[in-house]
Amino acid sequence: MAGLIVRPRAGILHGHDWVYRSEVLKVYGSPEPGDVIAVKDGRDRLLGSAIYNPTSQIVARRFSRRKEELDGEFFRRRIARAADLRARMGCDPALHRIIWSEADGLPGVVADRYGSTAVLQIATLAMDTRKNLIAEALAALPGVRSVIERDDTPARRAEGLAPAHGTLHGPAPEPMVCRIAGAGFEVDFAGGHKTGLYLDQAANYARVAAHARGRSVLDVFSNVGGFALACAAAGAREVAAIESGAETAARLARNAALNHATVEIRQADAFTDLAALARAGRVFDIVILDPPSFTRAKGKVGDALRGYRELHRLAAPLIAPGGFLATFSCSHHVAPAAFQEAVVEGLAAGRRSARIAEIYFQAPDHPAILHLPETFYLKGLLLQTVAAF
Repeated sequence: MAGLIVRPRAGILHGHDWVYRSEVLKVYGSPEPGDVIAVKDGRDRLLGSAIYNPTSQIVARRFSRRKEELDGEFFRRRIARAADLRARMGCDPALHRIIWSEADGLPGVVADRYGSTAVLQIATLAMDTRKNLIAEALAALPGVRSVIERDDTPARRAEGLAPAHGTLHGPAPEPMVCRIAGAGFEVDFAGGHKTGLYLDQAANYARVAAHARGRSVLDVFSNVGGFALACAAAGAREVAAIESGAETAARLARNAALNHATVEIRQADAFTDLAALARAGRVFDIVILDPPSFTRAKGKVGDALRGYRELHRLAAPLIAPGGFLATFSCSHHVAPAAFQEAVVEGLAAGRRSARIAEIYFQAPDHPAILHLPETFYLKGLLLQTVAAF
């Protein structure tokens, strides 16, 4: 097996599973992009088997600490193990993330289950060249009839991969409706974001909605209405939602109609519209901030934190006295402590103080691995405004 030798201070020597280009001491055996390679230290000790792509900044991603090949049996074993983990977690058998990349030992592979359909996204070259083996292993899971690919993630560009869409196994699925936190959502497998819905927030929809009965709610960056419709289903008195995308706002409107819910849909830039609502004197008992990632690069964290501070400054005047703010960051480069500090500074600029009522994370079917901080990306807070002492 061809491979590479890492430099003495490489992260893989300290528990991480990635090898960056700058950490490579030597490549031997002339591996090709997409090959499985051995990773060794300077004493010729095997650190594991990895997938290789010299065109990426991350040239190797370890998938096993042993010598191992990526064949059909490997994928069947890994995917069956991932599915068993979700079953033991008590995940909804018809709606959950089956595979979460490195957290399940399958670097760059994401798969979500919607009933009898598995939606696959691949962001690494080696896994992309073996996607039919992955699809076969997914199709072997009980109840899975169709496997489709929705490979439009920006991460593919770093691996030299073009977008790809299509059916890999079984019949092409029809659009369906699934239920999360008491609300129904249309799933369009040909369009929509990610694999169809944001399943990482599924548990948090219900947690925030538990506070919504009889209250007014503003859902900012609403997407297709996850928080808005969960709060409506929980008995919110009034629900407004801000979503900038025309197509996404249209899906939000269809989901509202599907649930017979009255939602004030405001198609607008969130920052601009928050300021407009404040000028109009609007206040809400619950304000929810669930923006897209503010940075995908470590070097842009400062810009992201400035964005979070400004967002919370604008949201602060809209929270009723004693009201709640549910706020989230899905930027894995932004550490929880840094995010919390930006929230504090933004609320202070908006002349609000708050106490922590609840702390939120990504759903358990998106497991976070301790030695891989990249797998832990979603963090959130439920804050209740209090009078300044």
